[in-house]
Amino acid sequence: MYESKYEDLAPIPVFVGRVFKNILVASALIFVCLMIGILGYHYTDGIAWIDSLHNASMILSGMGPVVEIKSYGGKIFSSFYALFSGVAFITNIGIILAPAAHRLYHSLHLADDSDAKN
Repeated sequence: MYESKYEDLAPIPVFVGRVFKNILVASALIFVCLMIGILGYHYTDGIAWIDSLHNASMILSGMGPVVEIKSYGGKIFSSFYALFSGVAFITNIGIILAPAAHRLYHSLHLADDSDAKN
């Protein structure tokens, strides 16, 4: 008769495991991006470690700089880090939302498939 070409939705525990795994990946990526910022601000402009952390965190979250950058090297790094941070932020949102989007699209395919049976 009619056989579905789609698998059933993953059970909730499997889905939660996928969400948790993606959150861990996104957290690791944010940590690496934060470390790049901390090291970059400290070594290109001589900013203190705590101020480098503060500035990198603010740039990475999209809030903007809080420390005045004085050297040319620091300003060049800051420019590229700001662009990099925007891409990293968008990428992380995609990583975190991927399991939910996949589940939604899969459920829509199952709904279409059940309509085709009738």
